[in-house]
Amino acid sequence: MLTRLSIRDIVLIERLDLTFSAGLTVLTGETGAGKSILLDSLGLALGARADTGLVRAGAAQGSVTAVFEPEDGSDLDALLAENGLDTGEGVLILRRVVTADRKSRAFVNDQPVSVGLLRALGERLVEIHGQHDDTALLQPAGHRDLLDAFGGHAREVRDTAGAADALARAQTALDDARRAIAEAARDADYLRHVLAELEELAPEEGEEEGLANARADMMAAEKVAGDLDAALALLSGSGERTSAGIEQMMAAALRRLEAAAQRVPGRLDEAMQGLDRALVEAGEALAALDRARADLAFDPAVLERTEERLFALRAAARKHDVAVDVLPALRDRFAQRLADLDRGEARVGELEEARDAAAAAYDAAAGALSAARTLAARALETEVTGELGPLALGKARFAVSVTTDPDAGRAPHGRDRVEFLVATIPGTEPAPLMKIASGGEISRFVLALKVALGRARSAPTLVFDEVDRGIGGATADMVGARLKRLADGAQVLVITHSPQVAARGNRHLRIAKTLTDTGASTDVAALDIDARREEIARMLAGTTVTDAARAAADSLLGDRP
Repeated sequence: MLTRLSIRDIVLIERLDLTFSAGLTVLTGETGAGKSILLDSLGLALGARADTGLVRAGAAQGSVTAVFEPEDGSDLDALLAENGLDTGEGVLILRRVVTADRKSRAFVNDQPVSVGLLRALGERLVEIHGQHDDTALLQPAGHRDLLDAFGGHAREVRDTAGAADALARAQTALDDARRAIAEAARDADYLRHVLAELEELAPEEGEEEGLANARADMMAAEKVAGDLDAALALLSGSGERTSAGIEQMMAAALRRLEAAAQRVPGRLDEAMQGLDRALVEAGEALAALDRARADLAFDPAVLERTEERLFALRAAARKHDVAVDVLPALRDRFAQRLADLDRGEARVGELEEARDAAAAAYDAAAGALSAARTLAARALETEVTGELGPLALGKARFAVSVTTDPDAGRAPHGRDRVEFLVATIPGTEPAPLMKIASGGEISRFVLALKVALGRARSAPTLVFDEVDRGIGGATADMVGARLKRLADGAQVLVITHSPQVAARGNRHLRIAKTLTDTGASTDVAALDIDARREEIARMLAGTTVTDAARAAADSLLGDRP
């Protein structure tokens, strides 16, 4: 709901601050007072084009700020979140600044935004029905959604959209399977040849690292084997420079010392103990060398086989431009592709059946939606037609066309093209409203549609510009009654010249233009009950307000708020 509108230096308005409330607000004033300036200013805050001459003469820039309290559950939060904005704790402030040279800046909650985003937000907040506006209500693109809202088709629309999604997924699966089979068929001979090579090679994951480590160990062993053999020969006594091993020599030396120690008691004990320890450690060293030599022993034939296997794996990896560890997965993938080719026709048949079933489900859902739309169309025709007579459009005929859209295919929204049509002259075929109706007729048709559609409104605030143009008396009173009824579920602002409509308002604003020596200015005043009586009397009487006009104004106002 619009709660405040602040205008600075726009055309004839130097400074203006207005507050708004729920219900029906009427704006009146003499012709030329500046009512259109208010609409232009509001439109500017909602993202409309910044036309030349909007900035007040002599001012460097003009600005308009519109403050809203969005409805709970509206889709504004998602749009704001997508653009990194928030609702400002339940308040949304749209501001537009335009310079004298037509440069424009837009703000939402004091954060700079694009004019496009401002317009998108504005479309969700306010519907302006001017005499020559191409409103969303009159555009065929929105008629289908309006009819669905009127008919309460949420379940049918949801079922159709779900069926369309399921059909799209089934078709994608079928297309993917056909494409995979076609690719596999083109490469079948190659796949079989490569798969045979890989199956013969039988690569295993991690095999390369194991083979490389084993090869490195065997090559290292080959290099140190000679040194180990020479060391063992020296220590064991098989070398050229000695005929006895180190253990034998140390044991012989120990025996001699033991014999000598008997002649010099205690003098050789330390030497004998050291030699005994050395004899033990020499034995342990020889045993360790034997074990190391055994561990490093290898069969050259094993090294050759290991290298052949490693080189074969690496050659295959180079051939397919993959890592060696990927070869097992590559083999499995080739095997799967051949298996898919072998059972491809059966798989395609299954997917075709699934696609056909999804298509049938869509056709059923879309058919149910079309039937519901056709019934709702007749009901909407009846309701709108019932509103036209009291609005001085009794000879007009309203029709809702529900036809199959040849370009829709199996679309999520169904197959229907919906369009609202009218015939203002009896005997003529209904045609789009914008092509055959005058400005006043368009406004009244919009009002009739709005009243009939009720909950299908697309914005919480509705603005009507001279919806009562060209009518008066009882018909104008009927217009006022419908605006009042429409305002029970929405905020409605109406610019009117009709006292009958003005008397229906919950709140009354008077727009006046003041002429001075330096120019002209437009002001807006909220009227109390006495001022409101006087304004309605002026609208009834014209230039000179008479007592009779005041009495008529009292009669119109009656006990209305």
